[in-house]
Amino acid sequence: MDISRKTDYALRMLAELVREPSGVVSVRSAADQNNVPYSFARSIQRDLVQAGVIESIRGSRGGMRLVADPSTVTLLDVVETVQGPLAISGCAAAGPDGGECPRAIACGYNPIWRGAQELLDSYLSSVTLAEAVSGRARPVVDARFTRPGESGVAHR
Repeated sequence: MDISRKTDYALRMLAELVREPSGVVSVRSAADQNNVPYSFARSIQRDLVQAGVIESIRGSRGGMRLVADPSTVTLLDVVETVQGPLAISGCAAAGPDGGECPRAIACGYNPIWRGAQELLDSYLSSVTLAEAVSGRARPVVDARFTRPGESGVAHR
């Protein structure tokens, strides 16, 4: 399970749009500001337009504009838009009945991987673009899953 380079680039480009909510940002400018290859930026732009997160504006003053409310778009929304669902393991991605894994019922690890998947999804769903860009992100982490004295993780 990896957050892809494309997803990282998409998040950087979206940060530019969140910081400039009143205007249009050119794809080239967003790419240059965030060290994203231009051709990759165009591909990301298409994905985000199809998902209804941004709109593309043509013309000499064209570019892209954020149309989704950054206070409601979560990091999980962006990840799944750009690269599809994240999966801790193949059995964690399977359906609720164990899906394609014939050992799911008898496997002691299956509920562990499913729980880890739920934690990851919950964590990424707890942070919006607006929170991440502003530095106010307070991801939700159950205290049972943090190390004593661990800093930098907020609990709701």
